Amino acid sequence: MAAKKLWAFLLASSFSLSAQAQQGNQKLCVYDLLGAAGDIFAMAKDYEVASKAWGGNVKIHAYTDERIATQDFIAGECDAVFATGFRTRQFNAITTSIDSLGASSIVKDGKVDMNASYEVVRRAIQVFSSPNSTKTAINGKFEIAGIIPFGTAYPVLNDRKIQTVEDLAGKKIAAFDYDKAQAVMIQKIGAQPVSADITNFASKFNNGIVDMIAAPAAAYKPLELYRGIGTKGAINRFPIVILSYQMVINTSKFPVGFGLESRKYWSGQYDRALKLILRAEQTIPEKTWSDLTPENMIKYTIMLRESRGSIVEQGIYDKQGLSIMKKIRCSVNRADSECTPDSKTF
Repeated sequence: MAAKKLWAFLLASSFSLSAQAQQGNQKLCVYDLLGAAGDIFAMAKDYEVASKAWGGNVKIHAYTDERIATQDFIAGECDAVFATGFRTRQFNAITTSIDSLGASSIVKDGKVDMNASYEVVRRAIQVFSSPNSTKTAINGKFEIAGIIPFGTAYPVLNDRKIQTVEDLAGKKIAAFDYDKAQAVMIQKIGAQPVSADITNFASKFNNGIVDMIAAPAAAYKPLELYRGIGTKGAINRFPIVILSYQMVINTSKFPVGFGLESRKYWSGQYDRALKLILRAEQTIPEKTWSDLTPENMIKYTIMLRESRGSIVEQGIYDKQGLSIMKKIRCSVNRADSECTPDSKTF
């Protein structure tokens, strides 16, 4: 009898050690424009250490092409991936609603209030990172394990005389193949979408193949956007979308409850991420920036709001996710007309 108990104990211990081994070494593939030298990768290094407290043994690997990073994740070469919301939307359409056109923009006192807009992003991350949103974070074997802001995507133009939507008619604008909403919006304003991805959209702009791209300040130096801007172009301070970075894990490769602890960790990194965003914007020469009139800032923000509805109907954006974003916008600015009971906007 004692021998049987000993055998059962050894067998159970063997299974336990096997399970720990399977979950004890997780490969996290991190997309960063600058690879291992970038700020996102530096944040991931700290995460690598912190995750040990939740039973993880994460090993990070740098990628400079997020398409390859996400493909490797799908193929099982990575146990987790950290990439932009555009790429991680395929794993969770609800949390990546943050990255929908104008979904975070707040119009207040006759202007687009960027501080209030980033507060929308902060609250959205808090909502999606809470224990109450665990079901929302999980989609099959995939789980969103963290979200941080990546900055505002601004119109980057080769001609600063372009100041209105009408000026963009007939112009060529880069559109990511994997974010169908971009092409829809570009066509709506009468411009021509030109197929691009993260590896070539900047070179297409710098070489004059397209007249405009949308990019955050973090891309300005690494992608040498000043070449395409030249002496005649500009970066317009109109917020097309506030971008996010989202971590996705394969739940079978991590301990139970790891995803929630990971989301809480990244939610706590919001201020650090925001400082990086503001620092990147401050490195761009003041003469490079241009501004719309206050009237057009409001007009185009409302245009994006109205466009989200039609994009939802086309099945590109997630209705539940955009409804959550709207509730958060209204919690920040209850006076907005979209916050009335009869409003049907997204």
